Amino acid sequence: MMKISWIKAGLVSAALACTAAIALAATSTSSTSTAPTTASAKPETASAIFAGGCFWCSESDYEKLKGVTEVVSGYIGGKSKNPSYQEVSAGGTGHYEAVEVFYDPSVVSYDTLVNYFWSHHDYLDNGGQFCDRGSQYAPAIFPQDAKQLNIAKRSLAAFQQRVKAKIATKIVPASTFYAAEDYHQNYYKTNPVRYNYYRLSCGRDSRIDALKADLKPARN
Repeated sequence: MMKISWIKAGLVSAALACTAAIALAATSTSSTSTAPTTASAKPETASAIFAGGCFWCSESDYEKLKGVTEVVSGYIGGKSKNPSYQEVSAGGTGHYEAVEVFYDPSVVSYDTLVNYFWSHHDYLDNGGQFCDRGSQYAPAIFPQDAKQLNIAKRSLAAFQQRVKAKIATKIVPASTFYAAEDYHQNYYKTNPVRYNYYRLSCGRDSRIDALKADLKPARN
């Protein structure tokens, strides 16, 4: 993604320079209520965790889905606590780049989120994703409880029937999710030029389109 040899040195330097300059202010969505009642209760919120390569792209994709209230870019799966982007991208911590998707289950289900995942990453590539190589970019689903685990397994089995090759995406029990640095959050909004250049140059969408074209018809 951000430390790949083919990206122009000037672009990399600019992206790294903005690390120090761009710090997104933490957005507070808290509200106070003088009389907590059933009528004024906030909608239930659940979360799901996916690794689909560059978290900039996964965040952008999931925030387009109705019922998703927030997506946080971060790291999961490694042994060290509070890893930095530099540590994870170097490939030595065992973490995945991932996103935690917060959603309203009365609007969108976990099943839908998993099914959406299949059409937004390269499920045949376990060596990374698109132009980003290494285990830190490998695809995975991280169920947080038995219900999510069963849904993920059923979804994978059903989708495998439509795919000619063996699916490489793993199902891994969730561990601690660490939010990435502020400048990575909502990157597609705060740095649209760099984001769009990266996404196009990396070939993400063209590869996903090719995968969709090669799917077998869904069974009714």
